[in-house]
Amino acid sequence: MNFRETDLLHLWHPYTDTNKFEQIDFPIIQSASGVRLKDSNGKEYLDGISSWWCVNLGHSHKHVVNSIVQQSVSLQHSITGGMSHTAVIELSEKLSQVTPGDLNRVYYASDGASGIEAALRMVIQYWWNLGQSEKKNIISLSGAYHGDTMGTVGLGFLPKFHKPIEHVVNRSLQIPAPICFHCADSENCTLQCFKDAEQILTKHSKTTAAVIIEPVCQGAAGIRIYPPEYVTKLRKLCTELDILLILDEIAVGFGRTGKMFASDLAEIQPDLMVVGKSLTAGYLPMSAVITTEEFFDSFRSIPGQDRTFYHGHTFSGNPIAAAAAIAALEVFEKENIIEQSKIPANLLKSGFEAFSEKPGVHKTKTLGCMSSLEISEQAGGAKATEKMAILALKEGLIIRPLGPIVYLWPPLVTNKSEMKEMLSIFDYCLDCCISV
Repeated sequence: MNFRETDLLHLWHPYTDTNKFEQIDFPIIQSASGVRLKDSNGKEYLDGISSWWCVNLGHSHKHVVNSIVQQSVSLQHSITGGMSHTAVIELSEKLSQVTPGDLNRVYYASDGASGIEAALRMVIQYWWNLGQSEKKNIISLSGAYHGDTMGTVGLGFLPKFHKPIEHVVNRSLQIPAPICFHCADSENCTLQCFKDAEQILTKHSKTTAAVIIEPVCQGAAGIRIYPPEYVTKLRKLCTELDILLILDEIAVGFGRTGKMFASDLAEIQPDLMVVGKSLTAGYLPMSAVITTEEFFDSFRSIPGQDRTFYHGHTFSGNPIAAAAAIAALEVFEKENIIEQSKIPANLLKSGFEAFSEKPGVHKTKTLGCMSSLEISEQAGGAKATEKMAILALKEGLIIRPLGPIVYLWPPLVTNKSEMKEMLSIFDYCLDCCISV
């Protein structure tokens, strides 16, 4: 089979300019191990984006693979509506043990966006259950990305992605996001940007059901890393104003920030936490909404009022996905992944600090195993980052640009030599593509 020709005949690629794509010799990945991918021609690539931010434990981890195989032999699917199965029960207990505070009730969905949709419906019904149906609005941060369903698009609305459907999207009220790259006070941060949140939430508290944010890093907006203290202050404000707080930890959860969850970094407990991506270590699609017993109890029906949560997914709590997630959590514990991730995180930090000194680099920022670098418009901006991604691919490193931002998001298990190799290729491509 000619894979390239067959691909171009049948496959519709997400986030991909078709005209440009048809002209390039794109890689066709056939296998992977650790932090390396191998294409159909045998060429290897370093996975500099953790395969869309989800392969935190690397590829082909034996324990996760074996768990998937064993589960598929015994039970491949069983619904969770009105019944249960052993794998999803075990996973739910494990998640309640690793998440902050008393988050101990778990609802399962199929992917990140479907998890967010469930959380939105939950918080609106929560207030309806309590007889406060006027609290029905959701507030988000500008530049937010919480998925691509019609409901989740309204929470962020990125013009580059969503302009064609703007006329039918129900847009949420937004708080100006903290953008440290463009803040004159970022080196001595006093969180002046939080005043916007205080003003908007105070004004709209009586009609607001919840605030939803990507804690400490807005991903699709350009890997906008911001202080955990912002999240801490937001938790306090939401409590004071009787507004629920939803933390979208789909991308930043499971060790990405240097802590198990960004909530741990901010030392707070949200009312609802949504996880996905690395929940199964990137092996199978699964997401979860994790909340408190108090929140859950509000959905118990009372005489004259049916409070059942009539929302679900065919693959909610799928046994094979649950087995993968259980195995991933076991790997985190047995292999001390959080501690292990300090190796690539420290190298990433020092590497990007060095990059920040290069002419044409506006600013860099890192947190845990996340990093971002902005190329100034004078040095090429978005055109330069696009060139970087193309050149990096030729050099054996997979990265993706986000406008003038380019980043590295390595698996947490990346070792010292692999991280140095990623940084070396990144450095070379940066020098080749910046116009100064």
